[in-house]
Amino acid sequence: MNTPSAPPKRVTKQDRTVGERIQALRKSKGFSQTALGSAVGVTFQQIQKYENGLNRVGAGRLSDIARVLEMPVSAFFDGDESDAGQEQAEVFDFLRVHGATDLLRAFNALEDDQVRREVLTIVRRVARFGQEQGT
Repeated sequence: MNTPSAPPKRVTKQDRTVGERIQALRKSKGFSQTALGSAVGVTFQQIQKYENGLNRVGAGRLSDIARVLEMPVSAFFDGDESDAGQEQAEVFDFLRVHGATDLLRAFNALEDDQVRREVLTIVRRVARFGQEQGT
């Protein structure tokens, strides 16, 4: 007797969002794919597949990843349509920019508040100059 098999589960937009957030949070914490994979019991290739949205992340595995990255599981999902949910989505968009996590890590390492303000002033001036130049 043949039993009908369920169609294979397809990766959804939400699965891709979870993967992108795993990647952003992993990088922000300074973990390699290999280190994160070892910590949760999978290969770096599996972490790559999660991050690229090729494989779905099961609930238990996502819980393990959240624990290692010291984040609540809810951080991997789109928030509601409130201002807080929109702000969280915007933060993840910023973290996807090449070099953003390196810049944040370096900025965070600055201990002097005055130096932080001066660095912020410089970055804002460079950004404004770039906009004025049309880049």
